[in-house]
Amino acid sequence: GEQTMLFINRRGYANFVSCRSCGEAIRCPHCDVTLTLHKDGRLMCHYCGHTVMQPKLCPSCGSAYIAPFGTGTQKIEEMAVKMFPQARILRMDLDTTSKKGGHQEILSAFARGEADILIGTQMIVKGHDFPKVTLVGALAADLSLYAPDYRCGEETFDLLTQAAGRAGRSHIPGNMVIQTYQPDHYSIQTAASQDYESFYSQEMNFRRLLGYPPAVGLLTLTLSDGCEERLEKAAEVLEKMTARFPEHFPGKKLACIGPVNAPVYKVNDIYRKILYIKNENYDILIQIRKMAEACLDGMEGISLQSDLAL
Repeated sequence: GEQTMLFINRRGYANFVSCRSCGEAIRCPHCDVTLTLHKDGRLMCHYCGHTVMQPKLCPSCGSAYIAPFGTGTQKIEEMAVKMFPQARILRMDLDTTSKKGGHQEILSAFARGEADILIGTQMIVKGHDFPKVTLVGALAADLSLYAPDYRCGEETFDLLTQAAGRAGRSHIPGNMVIQTYQPDHYSIQTAASQDYESFYSQEMNFRRLLGYPPAVGLLTLTLSDGCEERLEKAAEVLEKMTARFPEHFPGKKLACIGPVNAPVYKVNDIYRKILYIKNENYDILIQIRKMAEACLDGMEGISLQSDLAL
């Protein structure tokens, strides 16, 4: 008579569809990502919304050996229905909450006890209070650990501690199960033990060792343009700018990475490159941002965005 929440930070039915013959995955024509398979046979880009039906033959080589890989919320729902046929199951992700009021409708139904299991992405673990939830399962907790971001350990710890907080919120004790391929990772260990101080200590050691905020300041300059050739020229301009740093900032240790392709290079037909600059001095990073703006001033089509993390 109690309730369960199953959390996986990936929506859809499978991560991507690829060909067993040539190895090609079906990608979005507008973004540099693979398309995610949904249960109704649609392949969707979760960046720009481009949608096509899953083909029966590989678009690259024509092979019929084309199949999905990975797991998302829809696949978990299908598996749960088979394993627990008597259970009433609700799924909550961007697909089921896209219509107006869909978000509140699902939460209210679960709060009224109209479902035994709630399956969803991170939107189900943030701040909700369901007194009858006594079990939370975090599936594939490694997903966020593999993100191309220095904060991925912090994000994983944050998600798992919030998920754990959904269980046992009334007089009935609760449990959480974390499924992971890295059970010894400090983000997983400290989240399981709810040890905030230990996580902070280990994460700060990692940030100091590799020179990430808040140990040092990090200026991120993002170049974007619909023309790849213009973007390359703008990147060359910034590269020449960084080469002059020793004369502009003598004796100052400035670490520069890039310009490199963004983790997702193309989004909605816009190409992106990133330049990372590290230094402990906030004022120097502000000067560099102004230098970059001056260097690119007048370059047609180029957009420059900056982010300063301290």
